[in-house]
Amino acid sequence: MDQISVALIHKALDGLSMRAVATAENVANVGTEGYRPWIVSFETALKSAAQGTLADIGNVRPGMARAPAAAFGEQLRVDMELATASETALRYSALLDVLGRQMQISRASVMGGQ
Repeated sequence: MDQISVALIHKALDGLSMRAVATAENVANVGTEGYRPWIVSFETALKSAAQGTLADIGNVRPGMARAPAAAFGEQLRVDMELATASETALRYSALLDVLGRQMQISRASVMGGQ
């Protein structure tokens, strides 16, 4: 696996980890009056950086910000937050699986296929 791919996976894992924390906080505050949920963004910046250099990827930082104030009567939906948590965990797991498989390939080539 080349350095660019490893850097992209590393940054994606950072962003997904931050999203998992933000989602957990959002779920914990579902019933809190006036709570503004956290949102995490990194995919667009990472996609753009992927077309550049390793340094461009290294400069990508996941962003965590409060969502805009909800309209009157609009509340945070726990079902949507749980869906986000599930999607985030699935994506994180898939990236770890890719890294694990790459490690197996590297180990096999170093050990001569043993």
